[in-house]
Amino acid sequence: MKISKAEIYAVNFPLKEPFIISYASYPSMAAIIVRLQTDDGLVGYGEAVPDEHVTGEQVDAAFEILKYVLVPQVIGQSPFDIEQIHHLMDAAISGNPAAKAAIDIACYDLMGKATGQPVYNLIGGKAHDNLQYPKVLSIEAPEIMADKAKKAVAQGFSSLKLKVGLDEAALDIERIYAVREAVGDEVPIRIDVNQGWKTVGLAVQTINYLEGANLTWIEQPIRMGNIRGLAEVRRKVSTPIMADESVQTMEDVLEIIRLEAADYINIKLMKAGGIFPAIQMAKAAEAAGIIAQIGSMVESSVGSAAGYHAVMSRKNIQTAELTGPLLFAEEIGNLQYDLPYVKLSGKPGLGVDVDMAKLEKLTIKSAKVEG
Repeated sequence: MKISKAEIYAVNFPLKEPFIISYASYPSMAAIIVRLQTDDGLVGYGEAVPDEHVTGEQVDAAFEILKYVLVPQVIGQSPFDIEQIHHLMDAAISGNPAAKAAIDIACYDLMGKATGQPVYNLIGGKAHDNLQYPKVLSIEAPEIMADKAKKAVAQGFSSLKLKVGLDEAALDIERIYAVREAVGDEVPIRIDVNQGWKTVGLAVQTINYLEGANLTWIEQPIRMGNIRGLAEVRRKVSTPIMADESVQTMEDVLEIIRLEAADYINIKLMKAGGIFPAIQMAKAAEAAGIIAQIGSMVESSVGSAAGYHAVMSRKNIQTAELTGPLLFAEEIGNLQYDLPYVKLSGKPGLGVDVDMAKLEKLTIKSAKVEG
């Protein structure tokens, strides 16, 4: 079985409401869907969600790189030769992990369909009985976030993730305590700063002010790349620290381990380059006693399902935040959410059906590549 051709779709997913984090506000989400076909007629889907603020990728550039650089490398290859495919992609161009993730995910979808197995059975089997997800709240006024948090708990969400870091840290403190007061002491709350507190000093000061909020962890409080600074923050506070934007390569994971810079790491398929490297990162973290999470770049059912398969396969990956399909006003897949759990179908591959009519409706431009 060989990959014989590919179709590439640049799409725009409309959001129900703007998604606001420290470094950007998104009225909609741009993504790329890759459809790989084999010479025996199987079809596999993958997804890229480029983020110029994190991986340096921009959607139009990623589209062209897939069309002219990456997809030509995999035409004629077996999707089962996933390590070789990654070596070919890395030799062709450095970086571009989200674009590479789209091909990686599509290959796993093909492998699963070829063997009649869900992807998680190809990478470790079932390590969890169920998969939960939190309610993710964008940055808004304290009273609005508190009200939305209270409603989310009433709906059945078992945990909350609050985005902060857009403006003054004092307002973030107000937001967090407002939410804690609204939902009570028992609901787990995690905070994602998305680098917004920037410096070690401000991060330490702010986190110490938040001691009374009983937070599960603080995610990426300072600028990405400053792993030594993240280690300093961790030494000076008692709230656990999660690294996110600072975790993009295996080298980053090893440096975090060496410097004891985080209690948790947030692995995202779009940062790592797909399922194959993400699992390698999770294994390295496990060896060092660091718990992993699979996070979201706000992917559709395709990318989100891929992330949940990775979570399902590894005991050390204990949490996930892949809620993109819940945020979209219109989507292409059918990943099933049943509060507070996501339901993987158990069907071969990703287990997601792609609605081609919806895909074509949301497509801005497309391309075909054949051998």
